[in-house]
Amino acid sequence: MLGIALVASIAWATAAQAADCPRPGTLGTWRVLTVDPAATPRVGLKSFPQTLPLADHEVMLTFDDGPWPATTSRVLAALAQECVRATFFLIGKSASEHPALVRRIAAEGHTIGHHTWTHRNLKYAKPADAEAEIDKGIAAVEKALHGAAASTPSTPFFRFPYFEMTPQALEKLESRRIAVFGADLWASDWNPMPPQEQLKLLTDRLKAAGKGIILLHDPKAQTAAMLPAFLRYLHDNRYRVVHLEPARSVGLARVP
Repeated sequence: MLGIALVASIAWATAAQAADCPRPGTLGTWRVLTVDPAATPRVGLKSFPQTLPLADHEVMLTFDDGPWPATTSRVLAALAQECVRATFFLIGKSASEHPALVRRIAAEGHTIGHHTWTHRNLKYAKPADAEAEIDKGIAAVEKALHGAAASTPSTPFFRFPYFEMTPQALEKLESRRIAVFGADLWASDWNPMPPQEQLKLLTDRLKAAGKGIILLHDPKAQTAAMLPAFLRYLHDNRYRVVHLEPARSVGLARVP
């Protein structure tokens, strides 16, 4: 039943962004997948028993811990070169310090999610403190984006720092209709390594998984350096990028 509910909560739309890209031979964005948090409260196999219904050789690119000017700008340039859209889970404090960069991320067609105010490990926080850390982060990102703080996110997507969470925090976010995202695989880019080593680690994991939600970190210089080669790897090995957006209407088409 959970699998049926997950699929039923997601609307699919073929974007065909690759054909629209002004640079021939780019990777592009294959299609857009919209998620309704009311029916899809949490996804990502590293944390939960279910994930998004991606087909073989479909990937979703997500970035945590930004924005950080020196490296996020390089990540955005690499994505733009290949006409690829991604999801950025932003830290509120960094967003408040670099609001123009937050707006640039959104203006370039990427989705902006939330990642707390200071990247605090919420597993060890009191429930009230955890909620305050989440809300302060959301408010800062909303102010950077729209000029006014708000505790209700315009994009109701959240990722816990370190993937550490409590049942109470999960239930609270679900009651607020904010979807929680884990990941299916990652490059372990929190560990220092040369970009070439990181590329091999990530591509080996992707070969084994075949598809999935990929976690990267845009403040990491090694990730910014690795990303152009990884995007070309995806292109050359016939992977397709799926972009994530929130459902905007209860009237969206459903998958049978």
